[in-house]
Order: sequence, then C-alpha cells, then structure tokens
Amino acid sequence: MVKTPFSPRNKEKQANTRSATKKQFVITKKIAKHGSQSIIVIPRVLEQHLKPGTVMQLTIDVLENAIPEDKDGN
Repeated sequence: MVKTPFSPRNKEKQANTRSATKKQFVITKKIAKHGSQSIIVIPRVLEQHLKPGTVMQLTIDVLENAIPEDKDGN
C-alpha cells in the first residue's frame, strides 16, 4: 500500500496539527443593527486571523441587556 499525501490517516494528522495552533481572542462588543438584523462586527485587526473559510467557535456571554426603545426611538 502506497501512502499518498491525501490518505485519511494524513488528514487526521493535519487536523491534529491545526488544533495545536489554536488562537483565542476575547473581545467585548455592542450588538449593532444592519437593517432588521442584529449583527456583531468583528474588529479589522482580527482580519488576518479570520479569513474566509476559517472555522471558528463563537460563545456569547450577555453582560448587559439593552434598554428597550419606545416607538419614537427614545
């Protein structure tokens, strides 16, 4: 049996290698609004670490609830 770089065993090794380079960032953000959607804006300084296709885990801890606005926006 010839091992190729794409064998399932090598993929497991690659996955284990990737988890060893885990990076963690803690940011505190206020939820923003984009149309009718509530969004979280990721700071630009993290752009080099969070490229398209990057798999990440997001945990949300609510530190303070928003004060509801009345119909006039006050």
